[in-house]
Amino acid sequence: MSKQHNIFLVGPMGAGKTTIGKQLAAAKNLDFYDSDHEIEARTGVTIPHIFDVEGEEGFRRREEDIIDELSQKQNIVLATGGGAVIREINRQHLKSRGTVIYLHADIEQLLERTSRDKNRPLLQTENPRQKLEELMATREPLYRDIADIIINTEQQAVGNVVNHILQKLSD
Repeated sequence: MSKQHNIFLVGPMGAGKTTIGKQLAAAKNLDFYDSDHEIEARTGVTIPHIFDVEGEEGFRRREEDIIDELSQKQNIVLATGGGAVIREINRQHLKSRGTVIYLHADIEQLLERTSRDKNRPLLQTENPRQKLEELMATREPLYRDIADIIINTEQQAVGNVVNHILQKLSD
């Protein structure tokens, strides 16, 4: 399976994976998938509902199955959930089946982008900043470990980020 025909976006919630992924897929004439949206479509319920009923572990099992399935497709852009990288099997599938792009943004940007989004169960806490800092401390090394390309999305228009990615992919 050729890695060049699949692009997998990883990074924290609020980094822009879905928004950038859609435009990147359009620019490269690839199919777009979002692992969280696929889970919601197949279960008929929201991610927060899955967290409420099955806990994070139940959600991660579902996520693992979706990433395994979608990463086997060809000619796709896949936006993964922010925590997809915490499972070793997900990292293996992503790294071996496509080009992994880590979309990076600092905590301030992530807080600003996620502050009004109630569809992020891990941030429904008294101190979302502290939670994001904890998540990034754990996940950042994993994002970097599997990334073929790292792109900073801070203070950049989506089109600029997409063009930067296209340039990196052609290098």
